[in-house]
Amino acid sequence: MARSPDRFFIRRALIAGIASLTASPGFALPRRKVVTILGDSITAGLGLPAAAALPAQLQAALERLRVATVVRGAGVSGDTTADGRGRLDFSVQADTAVCIVALGGNDLLQGLEPKTTRANLEAIVRQLRARHVTVVLAGLTAPKAVGAHYARDFDAVFPAVAEAEHTPLYPDLLAGVGPGLRQHDGVHPNAAGVRVIAGRLAPVVARALGAKALGVRAPKSRR
Repeated sequence: MARSPDRFFIRRALIAGIASLTASPGFALPRRKVVTILGDSITAGLGLPAAAALPAQLQAALERLRVATVVRGAGVSGDTTADGRGRLDFSVQADTAVCIVALGGNDLLQGLEPKTTRANLEAIVRQLRARHVTVVLAGLTAPKAVGAHYARDFDAVFPAVAEAEHTPLYPDLLAGVGPGLRQHDGVHPNAAGVRVIAGRLAPVVARALGAKALGVRAPKSRR
């Protein structure tokens, strides 16, 4: 009867074979694409633990769609569009594939001119596109309490920027986040509200990444 090959040599040969395959160009393991959220306190997760904030929840929602990503938070509480524009270069790192621009809420709270908000958002989008970063613009809807004229002008900013810059638009970041899904201040989403945002936003981001989102219907992005 022939002697059985030594298990050690068999195992070493298998490991060497797998290593040679994974090292070949045709067997490269896919790298996770980076998504950065440039925003304010809503995206930073004010009042919530990091695990419940939008960056972590969006990454989880994308993974449920079988889209492997790393989602980075670049939200700073109190930031206006001008603040986000000023820190853009160091807040959005060079390896970012998609940047979600979610600014404007503090412009609204401060009553800044919608024309100024639009100019800042257009500059942000153009700077990112010059760096070959795909942009998803997240809009907001002004409450009627600010006045009908101002609300109309503010609401028009986001679709106008998206159309002018040929950028996908998620029309209202807080869509579906009613009073029961917000914290006591009535503005910031609670943990359940963040999950609603993440679930609705994920398919839009997946499309921007060029990935196939499975089993979820999402609002159409405007161009």
